[in-house]
Formats: sequence, structure tokens, C-alpha cells
Amino acid sequence: MNRKDFGLLVLILVVGTVVAIINPRFLSPVNLSNTANLIGLFGIFALGQAFVIISGGIELSVGSVIALLGVIFVDFVAGGTVPPGAAFVIVVLLGCLIGLVHGLLITRVGLQPFVVTLCGLLIYRGVARYYTDDATAGFPFGASFPTLEWLVAGRFYGVPHSLIAFVVLTVVMALVLHRSVYGRHLFAVGNNEEAARHSGIDTSRVIVTAYVICCGLTAVAAIFIAMYTRSISPSSHGSFYELYAIAAAVLGGCSLRGGEGSVLGVVLGTVLLQVLQNLVNLLGIPSSLNFAVMGSVILVGVIADRQFSRRRSLKVAAAE
Repeated sequence: MNRKDFGLLVLILVVGTVVAIINPRFLSPVNLSNTANLIGLFGIFALGQAFVIISGGIELSVGSVIALLGVIFVDFVAGGTVPPGAAFVIVVLLGCLIGLVHGLLITRVGLQPFVVTLCGLLIYRGVARYYTDDATAGFPFGASFPTLEWLVAGRFYGVPHSLIAFVVLTVVMALVLHRSVYGRHLFAVGNNEEAARHSGIDTSRVIVTAYVICCGLTAVAAIFIAMYTRSISPSSHGSFYELYAIAAAVLGGCSLRGGEGSVLGVVLGTVLLQVLQNLVNLLGIPSSLNFAVMGSVILVGVIADRQFSRRRSLKVAAAE
């Protein structure tokens, strides 16, 4: 655990302690279980966003992808046209395909990540609304899918399966990012893409893979969220979720310049965000201020990142 992660952990403990003192309901089993569930749901796609940010890019279409893939999954399962297991695989593959298209547009066509993913944000939201004729997608009254519901929305001794899935994916992504050749190449590309290319790294493949991982994990999250909400309004479902992912990654030490970040940091960033959201709810702060809190968190994270980078640069210059 580096200094940033340790500082974030201390901040989580301090905020959690203060909230628990002000409102003891924070430590109630129901509240902790619900918070754990949200950490799992939001943490899955925040992990994917971290890979893209470390590569030096950004993925702004996360919320719209969750809306589109969510309505597709619900339509497949509720309509009975596709078995739940096959629907899961198809939706994840569609997510990976979206990531592949984004990556190719950035590396082969030479478009900016901001432009590609901003267009994706608009396109996928529009397609989701057209797919449902702008109506709410949901399961028919009385419809039940016991196995699917238990696997995706169930609990194991009180622990939400979404959190368990998040933990498993965290371990896998940590191995990929910190214990593999691909992870080292990803950091190199994020630090200096031109230098990485001259050193023999296939930078295009690394960047495309980062977007595939991001959208693939977003597809998994879309399924969990769809089963959690049970109904999806394509005009609003997943709105601003990309901000949650970016905020979690930035708070976790991922630099928006690329080349920095850790999986543990993203996990801690996700936990802090959900604790802050819980604080807003328990303290009776108007929910309309949620996005103000989110924007402030991102701003503070970027300022802190800039200050850390400046101090590090000064130390390196002094050592030379």
C-alpha cells in the first residue's frame, strides 16, 4: 500500500467514524449491507474506467452503455427468447465489441478519446431509447427467475453477491495490472505513448485492450444493476455513472494524464464515494446536492493529484 492509498484508507475511516457518531444507523446491518451492494455495483465499472485512464484516455459513455446493455439483457430474459446464461454472455460480448470499436477509432482513425466516447454517450443512449420506444423496460408482473436472481442479486450470509463479484474481479484485475507484462505496457503507454512505441510496445493493441476491458466490465455491471433495479428507464438509467467511475479512479490515485494508478486505490475510491453518498442520505442533505458533492470530490482529487506530482517533480529535481 502506497502513501496515497494509506491516506485514502485513513480518510474513509475518519469519515465513517464521524457519520457513525452523528447517526448510529450508519452501522446498522441493513445500511451496511445496502452500502456494500452499491460498492460492488459501482466498483465493477470503476475498475474498467481505471484501465482506460491509466492508458491516458477517458471513457465517457459508461452510463449510456449500462442503459443500452441493461435494456437488451432485460428484453432477452423477460421475453424468454434467450436463456439467462446465454443472455449474460451475449451482453458481455456486446460490451467488449463496443470497447473494441472505441479503441480502433482512437488508434486506427486517430480520433480523440473524449470525442469518441462523448459520441458514444449520445449514440448508445439514443439507441436504448429507440430500442424500447422510449418506454420503461422491466420484467412482467409475477415473473421470477430464481437462479439468476440469486446469482446476481442474492446474498451469501448477508454479503451481497455484487460485492463478492467485485472482490473476485478486483483480484483478477490486480493481477493483470500489477503482475503481468500487459500491465507494465499499459503504464508505459500512459506515461509516454511515443516512447513506449519506440521501445517496441504495440501501443495500439494496449490501448484497444484497455477499452475492451473497460466496456466488458461495464457490461457485467449493467447486468447486475439491471437485476438490482428490476426496471430500466432508458432516458435516465445510468445517467452520470461515468462521473462515479472517473471520481473513484481519480480519488484512487489514477492520474488523468495517464500512467499512474492502482487497483487498490480504485477500490478505496469507490468505498469513499459510497460512504459520502450514505452520509448525504443519513444526514438529511438534499439529494439534489449529490452531483455537487461528486463534482467537488473530483475537483479535490485532481488538485491533490497535481500537488503530489509537483512535489514529486521537485524532489526529483533536487536529487539531480
